[in-house]
Amino acid sequence: MNISLKTIFLFSFLFCVYSINAQNTDSIPRKKITIPRITEAPKIDGILNDAVWQNAPIATGFVERQPNNGKPIPDSLKTDVKIVYDDLGIYFGATMKDPEPDKILKELTERDGIGNDDFFFILLNGYNDRQQSLQFIVTAAGVQYDAKMTNGNEDSSWNGIWYSAIQINDDGWVAEIFIPYSEVRFPNKNVQEWGLNMEREMRRTRTRYSWSHVDNAKGAFSIYDGEIYGIENVQSPTRLSFQPYVSVYVNDYDGKTETIFNGGMDLKYGINDAFTLDMILIPDFGQSKFDAEVLNLSAFEVQYEENRPFFTEGTELFTKGNLFYSRRVGGYPSGFPILSENEEIENYPSSVDLINAFKISGRTDGNLGIGVFNAITERTYAEIKNSETNETRKELVEPLANYNILVLDQRFGDNSSVSFVNTNVIREGDFRDANATGLYMDLTNKKNTFNYFANAEGSWVKDNSEKFGMEGGAGMAKISGKHRVSGEINFRTKDYDINDLGYSSNTNYINYAGYYGYRYLQPKGFLNNLNLNFNLNYFRRLETDLYNNFIFNFNSSFTTKKFLGFGGGFEMTPFGKNDIYEPRVENRYVKVPDYYDVWGWFSTDYRKKLAADVTVDWYKYNEQGRGELHLQFGPKYRVSDKWKLFLNTNVILSDKEEGFVDFVNDDIIFGKRDRNTVINSLESQYIFNNKMALNLAFRHYYSEVEYSKFFSLQNDGELFENPFYDEDRDATYNSWNIDLRFSWWFAPGSQLTLLYRNAMESYVGDARVNFSNNFNNLFDEPQLNSLSLRVSYYLDYNRVKTWFGPKNKTQTVGFGPRNEKMSKSGSSIKNS
Repeated sequence: MNISLKTIFLFSFLFCVYSINAQNTDSIPRKKITIPRITEAPKIDGILNDAVWQNAPIATGFVERQPNNGKPIPDSLKTDVKIVYDDLGIYFGATMKDPEPDKILKELTERDGIGNDDFFFILLNGYNDRQQSLQFIVTAAGVQYDAKMTNGNEDSSWNGIWYSAIQINDDGWVAEIFIPYSEVRFPNKNVQEWGLNMEREMRRTRTRYSWSHVDNAKGAFSIYDGEIYGIENVQSPTRLSFQPYVSVYVNDYDGKTETIFNGGMDLKYGINDAFTLDMILIPDFGQSKFDAEVLNLSAFEVQYEENRPFFTEGTELFTKGNLFYSRRVGGYPSGFPILSENEEIENYPSSVDLINAFKISGRTDGNLGIGVFNAITERTYAEIKNSETNETRKELVEPLANYNILVLDQRFGDNSSVSFVNTNVIREGDFRDANATGLYMDLTNKKNTFNYFANAEGSWVKDNSEKFGMEGGAGMAKISGKHRVSGEINFRTKDYDINDLGYSSNTNYINYAGYYGYRYLQPKGFLNNLNLNFNLNYFRRLETDLYNNFIFNFNSSFTTKKFLGFGGGFEMTPFGKNDIYEPRVENRYVKVPDYYDVWGWFSTDYRKKLAADVTVDWYKYNEQGRGELHLQFGPKYRVSDKWKLFLNTNVILSDKEEGFVDFVNDDIIFGKRDRNTVINSLESQYIFNNKMALNLAFRHYYSEVEYSKFFSLQNDGELFENPFYDEDRDATYNSWNIDLRFSWWFAPGSQLTLLYRNAMESYVGDARVNFSNNFNNLFDEPQLNSLSLRVSYYLDYNRVKTWFGPKNKTQTVGFGPRNEKMSKSGSSIKNS
């Protein structure tokens, strides 16, 4: 290890020691409410006329959070929340006054969507640690939204099973909510102390009010939780649920039609009060959202979003440290076939089948989070054809493989943690194996004014040989007040490689970064908020040492009191850049001239029926004719509270850019090229009610590349014109996707989805293709037409077991309409 890396680790250690000593004994005052146990449950219908609500304690005294932070809520908007509990769960009855109830905004969305809506928000933390909470939101249209929140970061992929109803009346609106204990994690103690905060948003004035005051000047939202007392002698029920599914696909591609039937199941089991096992048996991801494919000319692979539900829900522990890129599981094969003379690849699979996967995650009473993830993928073969004999054979390109992650995350204080993450991939036989390990520190003083952070990772890969790489960094940030600053240092060695289960692109660098930001904490003049920030980044290559880049960046954003948003910025690289990645060869680089970049954006008021976003971004290089222009236009039109239209057009025009083209013996060929890209997308949503929706998503991506001359890369990074390279590298790529999806949440946690999908793509070795011919080329290609139906049904063990037990007149099962379920004390829950 060289001196600079030792310095980094010493810097990290000193930060750790200093920050621990810097912990301050000051604490944030916490609002409190003590709630009673009830013996007869209220009917969840949005009308608070049940006897249990008459003398229930009231959480009141809401305070404005945005935009006028700290201002008491006016009497005309008085908000009172009654809270009670029983053996099955906790109940909330929120009464929200509004002097103009006919103007309450109540746009319908799909579940887990908030549109132009008033809403009521509950944040529950069963461990009262101010770090990880569960969100339960119901809009004035009756739509449910739920999520996990960790230190202010929201994961909306989590879906709970809870019950709500709303009513709009002459005084405003009412939200009535029941949250079963099965959805809340809490310690196995006789006396519970939970964290709680609640919020109300009044959309037409864009104001938000919280029960426990949140100081926008410092810290994360979760540290301002109030507390619930009074919950005693309750038990988390057996947390065991099954979600069986059946699906059928009728796929037509290139004149061939096939019908596929699938069936499988997801399982969720509460190992104890804190830990949960999630398992997927016989997976089916055929209805996942399509990828936004692009023509990639860069030195790195495209990192796509994860769209498979199992890999998006409940992964907050596994994403610690960014060592986990879930698309690796079931992604491209790791091997490539060896071809003999006259052989060519007939079919190379684009993905690997997943056999099964599970994850176990939870947190102990001592705030130690533990996560274990494991997945197994199937053997995968490429088909190879001999062009002379027409014989075909198969060759293994991905063996049986096991993917594993272990996470230990110890939290302490109000907002601090130390974490350990290990990822591992073991493949059968002589295929590639890999391991990556990371240590992470994130410390915030108790005043929530300063944050200190450090990380260190190591990667090991065994393929034809072994290699070991490292990554690390440390920094500090002032996170309170109008003026905020931060500084950090990061490095990666050239052999750092986590690409078997993670994503690492650029390596072999050291980076020094600084930040200064200024913001309004309260509205001022005609502005509701203002944010300005300045950033400096200085990069060098580690081995061998070489200047890489120096970037200055300025950003601004403003929101007026009429809710118009606008902003812009400026960026420059005054000394140019030595690009160490574009040559795709170690220890080589290409010189890139300095540039400046200016941009601006504008957003209209989203409360209006017609709204729009506009962005203009222009790069100008210190080289004749070289530049890049980005234009984006995104109108949104709300036809009604049920029907919405979204259009987005993105145009990128790049002139005289220079990039890698080819290798010819030891020569690295670059090309000067013009590139034009147009991306059009359209989305239409028609929401029948809060359980049923029709969604149309369309995307057309077009990109053309035209080369004017070619160069050979010199050892000093300069480009020398190469008149002998005469390959035709021009290209035009089109990608077309249509999804028409009907979704019906026909029971809690249960869904029917009918999907029609049309997809095609074309790649031609030509540029400047006219509009008509371009679409002729596209539609001449084989099309995928797919119609699929998938039905999944949520089964809770506590409900299922009563189907086979003794029947009696005093107990019926279920939370569906007109059903009742009895608690141990004889209370019932009625759901309208």
